[in-house]
Amino acid sequence: MKRLPTSSEIYSLFANDNPDEVWAKAVDIVGSMSPAYDFSLVLITFDDVIRLFRGEYPGYCAIKTMYHDLPHTLSVFLCAVRLAHGVHTSGTPLADDEITRIMLAALMHDIGYAQLHGEDTGTGAQYTRDHVRRGVEFMQNHLVKWHFPLAWAASLEPMMLSTDHMGEFQKINFPDERARLLGQIVATADLVGQMSDRTYLEKLLFLYMEFKEAHLGNYQSMLDLLRKTKVFYEVTRQKKLDGELEGLYTKLTFHFKDYFGVERNYYLESLEKNMDYLSHVTQLDEAEFLSMFKRGGIVEKAKILVL
Repeated sequence: MKRLPTSSEIYSLFANDNPDEVWAKAVDIVGSMSPAYDFSLVLITFDDVIRLFRGEYPGYCAIKTMYHDLPHTLSVFLCAVRLAHGVHTSGTPLADDEITRIMLAALMHDIGYAQLHGEDTGTGAQYTRDHVRRGVEFMQNHLVKWHFPLAWAASLEPMMLSTDHMGEFQKINFPDERARLLGQIVATADLVGQMSDRTYLEKLLFLYMEFKEAHLGNYQSMLDLLRKTKVFYEVTRQKKLDGELEGLYTKLTFHFKDYFGVERNYYLESLEKNMDYLSHVTQLDEAEFLSMFKRGGIVEKAKILVL
């Protein structure tokens, strides 16, 4: 009989700052689905994405967006792996190449914020509206550079487009129903992975700055963004997560049941805790709400950048 997870283990589910630890967790989960899985192609991409964020990839500057940072991508990547495992163990087995494409799309979904040398004004947030398309272009070049199967581009492109939540999932042209399922997994992981993050509410202050740089959303203040985030979640839960993405987040329960022996969805629980706390915070006025955010030293950083 499997033991219940400790509180520190539950906390570590959302601690995704260390690439080596995230990679080790992903290898363990994928290995449980496919013991003979070949990680070489995904590892190439994983390493390249890390290099991009750090400014070590030829021709590119370090990625400077503070909300869409490396921990954000690692959180989405690991959530996608866990969700793929949940789908797999729930009775919809995934082939090795499908698992690979899920991981590749999750890793590259926000690469469009990267700036080439020579276009390094701003933080990259100015590309918010078209960052997914920019990421698709990087993906296409990446496949050619490392001699990946070029046929994967036909499914990877719509899978990455599925993370553009300003668009409509139903209008994305997937080549087949399996590719559509893979896109749903990646899109679900993008939403659930970020909104369940322990510092999600604090990092919304950075998102406000990104939107301001992109001239997107017409938010009047940080507090205005927080108040509208609650509405965003309610609409997203109904229209996206439970609608277009067909409630796929519920499959995470199968992952935790297989790993910990408990029928719980720790991602959903963390997300709902964030939303409950957000409801409390947004009742406060402008002078009070920042005092309610204490994690990660993020408020202090945001004050320095904004004030």
